[in-house]
Parts: sequence; C-alpha cells; structure tokens
Amino acid sequence: MKIKKTLLATALILASSLTLTGCGNNDSSNSNSNEASGKDKEGSVYYLNFKPEVEGVWNDIAKTYEDETGTKLKVVTAASGTYEKTLKAEITKKDAPTLFQINGPIGYQNWKDYTKDLKDTEIYSHLIDKDLAVKDGDGVYGIPYVVEGYGIIYNDAIMQKYIGLDGAKIKNVDEIKNFDKLKEVAEDMQDKKGDLGIDGAFACTSLKPGEDWRWQTHLANLPIYYEYKDNKVKDMDEVEFKYDNNYKNIFDLYINNSTVDPKSLTGKAVTDSMAEFALEKAAFVQNGNWAWSQISEVSGNKVKEENIKFLPIYTGIKGEEKQGICIGTENFFSINSKASKEDQKATEEFLTWLFTSEKGKEFVTKDLGFISPFDTFEQKDQPEDPLAKEVVKYMSDDSLYNIDWNFTSFPSQAFKDFFGQALGQYASGEMKWNEVKDSFVNSWKDEKAAQK
Repeated sequence: MKIKKTLLATALILASSLTLTGCGNNDSSNSNSNEASGKDKEGSVYYLNFKPEVEGVWNDIAKTYEDETGTKLKVVTAASGTYEKTLKAEITKKDAPTLFQINGPIGYQNWKDYTKDLKDTEIYSHLIDKDLAVKDGDGVYGIPYVVEGYGIIYNDAIMQKYIGLDGAKIKNVDEIKNFDKLKEVAEDMQDKKGDLGIDGAFACTSLKPGEDWRWQTHLANLPIYYEYKDNKVKDMDEVEFKYDNNYKNIFDLYINNSTVDPKSLTGKAVTDSMAEFALEKAAFVQNGNWAWSQISEVSGNKVKEENIKFLPIYTGIKGEEKQGICIGTENFFSINSKASKEDQKATEEFLTWLFTSEKGKEFVTKDLGFISPFDTFEQKDQPEDPLAKEVVKYMSDDSLYNIDWNFTSFPSQAFKDFFGQALGQYASGEMKWNEVKDSFVNSWKDEKAAQK
C-alpha cells in the first residue's frame, strides 16, 4: 500500500482500536429521537450502527445533521455481538438500513446482493488510498472510514540506553532497516539485559487460547501479504505459505529473546505482555496504535509518550528496507443497493457531509476518535495519541510501502484458532515447524472450501 505524502499530511486524528467486538448491552431497537416515521420524497438515511459504546455520538450526529440539512437520519444500534444477526433482520424490511457496515472482503461476500457500487461517489473520490476499498472487478462496494496501524512498538529510552553501551550494534535506531539488523540488535540487547535493567528484549508472546490474535492474525498477515502480491490477488482458496520461513524468522526472534521461557507462553495473555512493556521490563512489543491506552493505563507505567515509537515488522523479505508498518482497517461503509434512489442519494450526501464539512469532521475527530483515510482533514486534525502519530508518520512517508491488512480475507476464526494452537505447540517444543506449515496450508484450504 502506498499513500501520497502530500495528501496524508492533511489527514489523521485520534486513533481508536475499532473492532467488530463492541461492548455494552444496548438493545437493537435503540434509535435517536429524531428518527423518521416515514421516508419523504427527498430521501432519508437509516444507519445501522455496530458499536454500542458510541451510540450517543451517532445520535448527536443524527440530530445535528437533521437540524442543519432537514434530511431525516435514523440511527439504530445493534446490541453487542449481534450486528450480523441484526443486519439480517433489518435488511429485509421495507424500511431497511440505507447505510451499514461490512468487515472486508469476507463480509462483502455475505452482503454483496445489498451493496451499491460506490466508485462514482464523492466520498470515494476523497479516499487517499483507493487500494483500501473493498472492490469486485471495477466496482467499489465498501469504503473504509477509519484506519489503524501495527508494528513493533519500542521504548526509545531503553534504545538510547542500549546505544550508549560499549559494543552496541547501532549508533542510531534508523539503522534498523531489515531483519538481519533487528535480529543483531535484539539478541545483543538480550545478552545485555542486566545492563539495560530489562527482563528481555521482547515482551512475552501471548499464546494463551483467545489471546493469540497478534500472531495467528496480525503477524500471519505479512507472509500472506507477500504471497498475494506475488500472485497479484487479494484472496486465494489455497495458499502455499510461501513465506513461512520469514514468519518463522520473526516469531523465533520474539520467543527466544523474551522476558520468559518459550514453554510458558501458552499461559500468557495480551495484558501480560503490555504490562511488561509498560513497566520497562522489555524494549519491544508487537501491537497496534490502540496499545497506547493499554500501556498508559497500566498501574505504575514508566513509558513516556515521547519515547513510544514504531518499527516495521521485518522478516527477511528482499527489499524490506522500504517496508513500513501494517496499515489498514476492518471497518467499511456500504450503501444498500436495494434502497430507493432517493435514499441512496441522501445517504451519499450524508457521508460527504460527515467527512468534508467542518461540523462533520469535528464529530469524526473529537467524538468518534477516528484516524481518517480521507484527504479532507487538515493539519490541525493531527492525532494527539503518540502511536497514532507514528501511524501518520508512516502513512505520510512516500519513500516506504506499507503492508495492507489482508487478514480480513483469512478463511475463518476456526482457521486462526487452529494456527494459534499450532504456534503454541511449536513454542512449547511439541510440534516441528514443517508441521506448523502443513497445518496452516491444510486448514486454510479446508476452511475456504467450507465457506462455499
């Protein structure tokens, strides 16, 4: 993925780790007080919101938009964990949602009969990186409305302390531009952990079932990104796991230069690794821009905002000196293709207002806390979160290519869970790497076939 610096310098704001797992107990019947009792001839909007925790914000947006434009905007919020079920129930009604959410190519396959082609819309014209959109042939059926990034987070205070030691392998962090240099530095830091006052170079790799998403999804995204790139595709029914040795390179580096013994990792949770990083027991941890809140809220946190930075996840790929971090989204707006033409037009106009008008952008940046992927956001909208700033930096650097989020095309949660279990067995010494590779390839094939 490549994003133009001249556009992105104007783009982005407070990050939010938006996922499809909302919280709260709101009933799906909740809606703002201004919902339309019927659709007028000028068209109206019905948005099915999937995050209960921001229901109040969307209701405020609806009231403001209706007051300003006179267009009816109805918001219904699905209860936590029920979005797909609620959408299935609502989409067949006469007064169906005109605006809803899909979570990428897999979600598109479920809802393609209801998704309008958005390639000629104004909001799509403002999307900085068109490759982020959900496409099918020449059509555009899902437009991302928030972006996030992940990589190797490092504590620059510890790095500077290391650089000051006799025999340090680098004089500047900028020298780490590929896997070989990262490995050399990490292993040296592990050897010098006593001098650095840390327990290990990397925080523990959380391989406890249900806590292993950083490895069975986020880390696995890198070899799949490069395999897709080689095949010039965005999805495959069967994969070779062609870059499994590159995955093994970085995974071995994580588990063998850690705060704990690899055999104990199947009992470790994400909170364990984030606490280790926050308490300066480790110099590195793989995670995303959402991690700052996890780190800063740890009791006794020692990491200062100015010292938290990102490095790309280097794995030994040829030419990775030009690789950035992993940037993408699981959050896409789609417009109901079965809605009336008037309602479709009204919905397009609402999205344009939300991401181009001053009032709309204020809601986006201050209340929803989005890093926006559109070129309509100005320098004053830059994020305050230190890791969000790092995402902006990488997105704005046109000398680098960033890694797309291809894990939205992974076959199923069952596939990811199975891979996570295999990684745990490998780390514990109970499975050989070639067996891990075979399980990855076979499970991918089986789960893709099951989808059909």
